[in-house]
Amino acid sequence: MEENTTSINQRIAKNLIRYRKEAGLTQAELAAKINYSDKSVSKWELGNGVPDVYILLELAELYGITVNDLLSSETSVERKKDDKRGLHILIMLLSSGIVWLVATCLFVPLAILEPAHFSAWLVFVYAVVVNAIVCIVFAGIWRYKFVNFFSISLLIWSTLASLYLTILMISKSYGQSVGSFWLIFLLGVPLQVLITLWSFFRYKVFQRRENGEKKPKKVE
Repeated sequence: MEENTTSINQRIAKNLIRYRKEAGLTQAELAAKINYSDKSVSKWELGNGVPDVYILLELAELYGITVNDLLSSETSVERKKDDKRGLHILIMLLSSGIVWLVATCLFVPLAILEPAHFSAWLVFVYAVVVNAIVCIVFAGIWRYKFVNFFSISLLIWSTLASLYLTILMISKSYGQSVGSFWLIFLLGVPLQVLITLWSFFRYKVFQRRENGEKKPKKVE
């Protein structure tokens, strides 16, 4: 049985909302990009009408998708979204693997030719720092908030650990004590609190914006 106009409009409306949110845009921001009023965007997302072909092409180009993606059923869209998420995870895992491969390639010769004042295993500590930076970059590009928060936290503590262990090994090689240098880890406490508060603030702002957009606007 063929779909009626209302059902098609609602399907397109869901896709328009989904891709706009994935792009991190409000209705007003999207309207400014395509030179339309936010009332028109609201009308499309309420299912009270659909954009013309020109606007659909412009939206598809803006989101980096095809017009068919905007017209597809919810099941098809969700499947493509899951496929994209799986690809993102694979890219992050491969990138992390490259980081650890490079670290291992450095570790082997250093372990064989290690001078007395250096410990080869520190290469893996530095690899944690680099791996955290790689994850932060990808999480920022793909807007994975939890991964971004976890990666920044990992970067903070792994950087402090690498500094402490490096100074410790250098001090030992010269027969000196690091004293109270372990207090450097206290720097991580306010930094962790700040990143936690910032992440919570961003979540609340995003939630407020989304709740505001859920209120139907009067369509003229």
